[in-house]
Amino acid sequence: MNNSSEHKNHWENIYETKNPDQVSWTQAKPQTSLDFISSFGLGKEARIIDIGGGDSNLVDFLLQEGYENITVLDISSKALEKAKERLGDAAAKVKWIATDITAFEPAETYDIWHDRAAFHFLTTREKVSKYIGIAEKSITGFMVLGTFSKNGPTKCSGLDIQQYDEESLSSEFESGFEKIQCLTEDHTTPFGTVQNFVFCSFKKL
Repeated sequence: MNNSSEHKNHWENIYETKNPDQVSWTQAKPQTSLDFISSFGLGKEARIIDIGGGDSNLVDFLLQEGYENITVLDISSKALEKAKERLGDAAAKVKWIATDITAFEPAETYDIWHDRAAFHFLTTREKVSKYIGIAEKSITGFMVLGTFSKNGPTKCSGLDIQQYDEESLSSEFESGFEKIQCLTEDHTTPFGTVQNFVFCSFKKL
């Protein structure tokens, strides 16, 4: 499924037909992501973008912690609608962008780029290169990437994914970023299965 409109339709259908407790990536509280974001020591005015954020709860916790410049990007407008409904009035404090990350043309730069489980869906060299190019242009500070590890699943939501480990993830971004730290984490899905992730943080060179 390399065609962008097919890809979009796939995700619109997922978010149209499933609740958060029916999809594997749901986390009640994305603690690892929050820990990485706070480890960078930036102020509450830091410009943060959540790539493939969908209807993730990360934005809720960032707002609770007082962050003022949050953008959520996802290929599925349905996913973003769900997040907006959940947030209610607070949704007005967030910028929402419905686009495929590989077609993203940022109008601003970001101090923190966060991506849990979007990058690993890019399975062609062309798409990976596009993503890296956009990230290098858009990020002025830090990046957090979370993907399925070499011990994680090979598919998600019916789609093939690309597994990574610390070395392979770091080498993809070494031209523009310096690795800060990596860790692996078991994520327990809402239906009790376990998925192993690798998370790495990077600083823009």
